[in-house]
Amino acid sequence: MLRRCPPGPPPLLRALPPAAPAVRQRLRECAARIPEAEAVLDLLEKCPEHQKKGGFPVVVFEGLDATGKTTVTQSVKDTLNGILLRSPPACISQWRTIFDDEPAPIKRAFYAAGNYILASEIAKASTHAPVIIDRYWHSTAAYTIATEINGEVQDLPPVHDEVYQWPEDLLKPDLVLLLTVDPKERVRRLQCRGLEKTKEEAELEANCLFRQRVEESYRRMVNPACQEVDASPPKEEVLKTVLQLIKKHCAL
Repeated sequence: MLRRCPPGPPPLLRALPPAAPAVRQRLRECAARIPEAEAVLDLLEKCPEHQKKGGFPVVVFEGLDATGKTTVTQSVKDTLNGILLRSPPACISQWRTIFDDEPAPIKRAFYAAGNYILASEIAKASTHAPVIIDRYWHSTAAYTIATEINGEVQDLPPVHDEVYQWPEDLLKPDLVLLLTVDPKERVRRLQCRGLEKTKEEAELEANCLFRQRVEESYRRMVNPACQEVDASPPKEEVLKTVLQLIKKHCAL
């Protein structure tokens, strides 16, 4: 009688590494072919495990491109005299274009590694001042899910699926704010910016279903969940709403 091998993880979980050891393993597997993977690994190995947050609040801003993250994060940073960080962190962001052309498991390992490297920066910064972050783990997960799952929103993994869980070994923020705008307004802002689009941004603009899958994936994230903020009003009004939420949920 033939013995059946135990099934491996489903494709979505293979594309989305659940913890730092899985991230390291994927980067090691491709390091001989991609020298930059070895450089990312070196940075990752220098990060202590199980980072702990300092005494100041950590607030993450998520959302599609042109939802106002850059403007809002800078304004909040200035208002709170905080420290602004971005994902992927500056030490590896110059390699984004290299990993964006790789298969999904390698590409997502790069972005996941960026989150763990960023966690080390957050741990240090949050001992000195409030920390404001432009994208973190939720972006890595939401874009992975939306890319790997075809079809409509109802084709996404069900609510409470493990793909929506925060990694147990990754430093958690105090608050995650999801900025959203009307799709037509977002496209108008993109056109006004005149910046070169990433592959995923071009897909967001061309594929309504992809955009819906990304936004719905954001909304299903848990532990921590996203607090949704309508970023369509004038920036002063959006900033007021955001500061009220930070005051409500964080100790300042």
